Amino acid sequence: MAELSHGKVVDTAITRDGFLGHSSESTYSGVISFLRRTYTKDLSGLDLAVTGIPFDCATTNRPGARFGPRAIREASVEMAFQKPYGWKFDPLTELKIADIGDLGFDHARIEDFPAAAYRHISGILREDVSVLSLGGDHFITYPLLKAHAEKFGTLSLLQFDAHSDTWFDSNPSRIDHGTMFYHAVRDGLIDPATSVQVGIRTTNPDTLGVNILDARSVHIDGPVATASKIKSMLGDRPVYLSFDIDALDPAYAPGTGTPVWGGLTSAQAAIILRDLAGINLVGMDVVEVSPPYDYTGATALAGAHAATDLICLWASGRSRRKGSAAQVY
Repeated sequence: MAELSHGKVVDTAITRDGFLGHSSESTYSGVISFLRRTYTKDLSGLDLAVTGIPFDCATTNRPGARFGPRAIREASVEMAFQKPYGWKFDPLTELKIADIGDLGFDHARIEDFPAAAYRHISGILREDVSVLSLGGDHFITYPLLKAHAEKFGTLSLLQFDAHSDTWFDSNPSRIDHGTMFYHAVRDGLIDPATSVQVGIRTTNPDTLGVNILDARSVHIDGPVATASKIKSMLGDRPVYLSFDIDALDPAYAPGTGTPVWGGLTSAQAAIILRDLAGINLVGMDVVEVSPPYDYTGATALAGAHAATDLICLWASGRSRRKGSAAQVY
C-alpha cells in the first residue's frame, strides 16, 4: 500500500489492498469515493456496489441534482474512519463494498436515459451484487425499480419524501420526477398495498392506494412508533427504499430541487432508519441532493449519512437472511 514518507496512508480508494477496513486519511485530500471505499469497475466478489446516477433533466423546479453524487461522496469521507454510529454491525469491515463510479450517458439524448440506467443496474444485479445508487433527481428510481423488480419480483416501495410522486400521467414515455411512481404502480413494479411513503406534505388527490405516514404523523407519533408502523406494513416482502432528501425539512436540507416546509428532522430520519433494521431491503437510492442551493454542504452531508445508514440497513436484512441477525441488533 502506498505511503508518504511520514507514514500516512493516502488515496485508499485506489491503494487499499482489497475491500475491507476503514480509512484514516485526511478528509480534505485524496481520491474521493463513497466512504473511501475501493474504487473499481470490477464487480467480482463484491457484496454491494455504490454508483452515481448524475441525471437531473426530469426536475420540475430547481436543477442541480446532477452534482449530487459527487457532493455526497465528498461529504462521506468524514465518516470513513469509523464504524457507522448506532449500528452493532460494521459493514465497512465485514462486507465487500466498492464505489464503481457513475453511469455514463449522453445528456443530449434525454430519451435514452431510462434504458441506459436500467441496463446499468441490471448488469450489476446479474452478478448477484446489491446496489446503492446516488442521484440525481427522483426520476432515476423508475428505471432502477424496473431492474430490481425483474430480479426480485413485485416490490414494496419504502419512500421518504415530501411528495408522493404518483401524480396522474397518461404518457408512459414521459420523463418526470413527479409521475414515475404512478407508472411504477400501473406497471406492477411495486405493490401499493404493502408500500409506504413517509414525510409526505403536499396534496395529491389520488395516491393509488399507497400507505402514507405524512410528516405531521411522524411529528405527532414520533420516529420509534413510525418505524414500527412501517415494519408492520412491509412485513418480509422485498423492499426498495428511495430516500428523497426533501423528506427532510429545508432547515436540515436546503439544497434540493423542490423544498417544502414542515419536514422531518435529521434526527427523526436517523431513528426511523435504524429502527427498521431487519427489513428485507434489496435495493436503495438517495436522490435530489442539489449542492448549488446549499453553500454549507449540510444537504450533501445529510445525504451521505442517509446513504451510510441505508448500507447498514441493507446489511441488517442480509445478515438476518443468512441467520446471523444477532450481530446486527
